[in-house]
Amino acid sequence: QVQLVESGGGSVQAGDSLRLSCAASARTFSTMGWFRQAPGKEREFVACITWNGASTYSTDSMKGRFTISRDNSKNTVYLEMNSLKPEDTAVYYCAANRNPLVGVIITPGDYDYWGQGTQVTVSS
Repeated sequence: QVQLVESGGGSVQAGDSLRLSCAASARTFSTMGWFRQAPGKEREFVACITWNGASTYSTDSMKGRFTISRDNSKNTVYLEMNSLKPEDTAVYYCAANRNPLVGVIITPGDYDYWGQGTQVTVSS
């Protein structure tokens, strides 16, 4: 069982930046991703990265603003968020798949491990 712990959330102004971190309790040689969930909305895919960082994917609305990266020596995945908007307000979750052979995956049900989430609030 892999434990995931997110950190780095907070309350910021529109246009500010935040860097979220997700520390895993063990090495995850598999795809990891970030999702977010705003009040009253379904969990939404943000970005994912394959085990060696060779492939990343994010939704069109976040490309150019959000960047996912990982440092396997630290068992940590990051989400750099720039030019934040009020509509980015949500709880951000880190997730990991346990299959080392998978590539890009964007469906929440395809992830096996989840963190508790970190709140990001962006005010105008």
